[in-house]
Amino acid sequence: MREPAPPTAPTLLPRVVLAAPSTGQGKTTISTGLMAALRARGLEVSGHKVGPDYIDPGYHALATGRPGRNLDPHLVGEERITPLLLHGARGADVAVVEGVMGLHDGRIGADGFASTAHVAKLTRTPVVLVVDIARMSRSVGAVVAGMAAYDAGVDVVGVILNRAGSARNVAEVERSLRLPVLGVVPRDDTIASPSRHLGLVPAGERYESAEVVTRLGEQVGRHVDLDAVLELARRAPDLTDTAWDPTREVRRLEGDSPVVAVAGGRAFTFAYAETEELLRAAGCTVVPFDPLRDRALPDGTRALLLGGGFPEMHVQQLARNRALLDQVRDAVAAGLPTVAECAGLLYLLDDLDGASMAGVIPTGATMSRRLTLRYPEAIAAGDNLLTRAGERVPGHEFHRTTLTAPARGWAPAWEVDGELIGAATPTLHASYLHTHWAGHPTMAERFALAASRATPVTAPASPPSLVPHPMPDDEVVDPLLHHGDVETGQGLVDFAVNVHPETRPPWLEEALRQGIEHSTTYPDVTPARAAIADLHHRRPDEVLVTAGAAEAFELIARWKPWRRPVVVHPQFTEPHAALERAGHEVTVVSCPPEDGFRLDADAVPEDADLVFVGNPTNPTGVLHPAEEILKLRRPKRVVVVDEAFMDAVVDAGQSLSADRRRGLLVVRSLTKHWSIPGIRAGYILGNDRAIAGLAAKQVPWSVSSPAVAAALACSSTEASLEAARRAERIEQWRAGLIAALEQRGYEVVGSETSFVLARLGRGTRQALREHGVAVRRADTFPGLDGEWVRIAVRPPETTAELLRALDGVRAGAPAALGA
Repeated sequence: MREPAPPTAPTLLPRVVLAAPSTGQGKTTISTGLMAALRARGLEVSGHKVGPDYIDPGYHALATGRPGRNLDPHLVGEERITPLLLHGARGADVAVVEGVMGLHDGRIGADGFASTAHVAKLTRTPVVLVVDIARMSRSVGAVVAGMAAYDAGVDVVGVILNRAGSARNVAEVERSLRLPVLGVVPRDDTIASPSRHLGLVPAGERYESAEVVTRLGEQVGRHVDLDAVLELARRAPDLTDTAWDPTREVRRLEGDSPVVAVAGGRAFTFAYAETEELLRAAGCTVVPFDPLRDRALPDGTRALLLGGGFPEMHVQQLARNRALLDQVRDAVAAGLPTVAECAGLLYLLDDLDGASMAGVIPTGATMSRRLTLRYPEAIAAGDNLLTRAGERVPGHEFHRTTLTAPARGWAPAWEVDGELIGAATPTLHASYLHTHWAGHPTMAERFALAASRATPVTAPASPPSLVPHPMPDDEVVDPLLHHGDVETGQGLVDFAVNVHPETRPPWLEEALRQGIEHSTTYPDVTPARAAIADLHHRRPDEVLVTAGAAEAFELIARWKPWRRPVVVHPQFTEPHAALERAGHEVTVVSCPPEDGFRLDADAVPEDADLVFVGNPTNPTGVLHPAEEILKLRRPKRVVVVDEAFMDAVVDAGQSLSADRRRGLLVVRSLTKHWSIPGIRAGYILGNDRAIAGLAAKQVPWSVSSPAVAAALACSSTEASLEAARRAERIEQWRAGLIAALEQRGYEVVGSETSFVLARLGRGTRQALREHGVAVRRADTFPGLDGEWVRIAVRPPETTAELLRALDGVRAGAPAALGA
C-alpha cells in the first residue's frame, strides 16, 4: 500500500527541458551530447525522457553514468511526475529532460496530455528549443515565436540551432530570433544515431555506443554555451513535492528474499529503472541474466521477468541457446511466476519468424509491415498473477511483429480498445502491452508475493556449459569443402563462422526488403555494377556482379583450359575445390609458418598461368604487401586476389581493387562484413576483356534481386562510412583477443582482419565444445594441422566467454593439451 509522503522543504534542482517543433530535429543527439558535456565538466547530471520511450534513456545512462528515467503522465499519473523527477535526480547538480515529438504533441485526442509541454508545466521547468535549420532561414524565427507564444504556461527560454550549414544562413536565422541562441551545432552525420523499425538502435545493442556518446559530448561542448544553459537551468523555481520512494509504494515481504531473474543483454534492453527498485523495495533479490549467452536461469530463481527489446534482431542466437529455452519452458509450465512484455511474450511463443522459441504459449509470431502503436488504458481481463478483473492500467504498445494465430485455450491478459490480447494465468502474465509499475505499484507487490511463495527453479543436473556437444565427424570426407558453419550448433557460442556479429544497418535491411519486393521481375545488375565501379574508381565494364565469391571462383576455374593453376596455401579452400571440379590439377604453393605464413612470390612456378592468393588470407589473417602480389604478374598469367575480408581491414592500402593492370582479377564478397551469408553477393574486378570472358560463362540471372539490392546499398557513401567504423571496432576487439591469448602463452598469427589463427594444441577444439564454445578447425586447410584453430573476432563480452572456456579447458586438461 502506498504511504503518504512526509512533508518536505522546497528542493532546489537546476533543470532544463530540451524540446523541438517536431520529431527529427535532433533532440536525442543534442540532449545526450549536453548530458555528456556537462558530465565532462565534473557535474553530476540526471537524464530524463518525456514519454514511454525505452531507447533514449539508454543513451542518457551512458552520458550521465546514472539510470535513464522516464516522465510520462499517461503511464504514471500527473501526480507522480515531479516526485519521479526528484527521485531520479537525487544528488544531481542538474537535470536534463529530453522531450518527445513536438513540444505540444501528446496523446492523440487528449489536448496535449503527456506532451513535453505538459511535463514542463507539471515540473515548472524552463524549455530550450532544438531546431534543425538545415532547410530554413528566417522561417525559424516564426516557428520559434509561435512555439514560445502558444501556451503561456510553458517557459521557452532559449534556442539551440542544429545541423547548421553556412555562416551566412546561421546569421540570417539568428537575426530572426527574439530568444537567446545558446548554441549552433553543425551537421555531422558520422555521429548520428542509427535507426531501426521502432526508432533508434538501443545503446545496449551497439558496441560503439559509449564512443558515440563521448563524441556527442565533445561536439555539443564545442558548439553550445554550457554556462548559459546552466544559468537558465538554475533559474528554475524550487520544487515542493516529495521525491518518489519505492519503499513507500509496496509492502516488504517477510522472511527470505526471493530471486527474481530479469532478462537483459542485447535482446532485452527495454526496462524502467523503477521496476527493479520496486521489486527490491518489496524484498526481492533482482538478478539479471542474458538469454543470448547464459545457459541457465540464475541459481535459486523463483520468478522470471522478461521485458521488452528486439528479439527479432537476435532470433537465431536466441534459438541456438536451447538449454535455456528448455529450462524456461519447463519452469514456466511448472508454475514459475513469470511476467513477459512484448519481447518477453515473443520469447515464450512456439516460434518467432520460424525459429523455435520456448514453446510455452502455443502460437508463433512474425515480422509485419504494419507498426502497432497505441497508448491506451487497458482493462484487466480477469484475475491473474498481476491484475484483478476490471482494473484499469495505462500502458503502451509499440511493435512490428504480429501473432500468427490466437493463443487458443489461454485466458487473455487485457482488453485494449475492445480487443482481448495476451495470455494470463495465476502464475503467468504475457502480452504486447508495456506498463510502468511506478504508476501501478500493486503489480510489483503481487509479483513479489508470488515469488515468495514459489519453489526455486531446480538447476540442471550438470551445468549446460559442460554438456558435451556432438562433433562433426573427426575424419572430414572432403577437407576442401569443410566450412565453419558445420562447427556450430545449438547452445554453442559461435567463434567458428566469420560473419560479422552486429545487426545489419537499417539501410541494408530496407534494401533487402525492397529486393524481395522487386523479385517478381528478373534481376537487373546494371545499377549495382555502376555503383561498385564508382566505389572502386573503375568503369562498369570492369565489374562482374556474382552470387558471392563462390560463383566468382567457379567462373574463373571454367573460364580457360588452365595448364598449371596454382593456389597459395593456407587460404580459403573454395578456389582449390572449384578448380578440381572443373577438372584441373592444382599445384599447391605453401606459405610456411616459420615465415609467418607470408607470401613469397618467387616460390610460385614460373610456368603457372593462374595463381590464386588470399589477401588478407583466410585462415591466417595475414595481409600481404600489394607489391609482393604484383610480383606474381607475368605475360599470359592471371593472378586472382581474394579480398573477401579486405573490408574488415582498417588500412586497406594493400588492396588491389582499383588496380587496372591486365592479368589481375580481384574478388570481393559482401557476405561476412555485412552479415548476409544467405544472400550470396559478391563481385569480380578486372579489365574489360577478362570481365566479358567471365560474364560469358555466367548462368543468366544467377544474382538474385536481393543480392543486387545488397550490392547497390553496400556501395554507397553511407556504407563506406559504416564499413570503416566496423573495421575499427574489429581492430579493437582483435587486439584484445590476441593480447589475452598471448598472455596465456598461446602462439597467435599476426592477423589484420576479422579472425585470428592460434595454436591452441591438439584436442583443445573438442574440449572447448564441451564448455559450450565452437571454434573453426584448421586442419582442413592445406598446410595446417590439428594444433591450429581459427577464431572469429567478437566483442569483448563474447570474447570473455571464449577465454573462460579456454581457462576451464586448461585447468582440467592433461598437460599435453597446452600450447
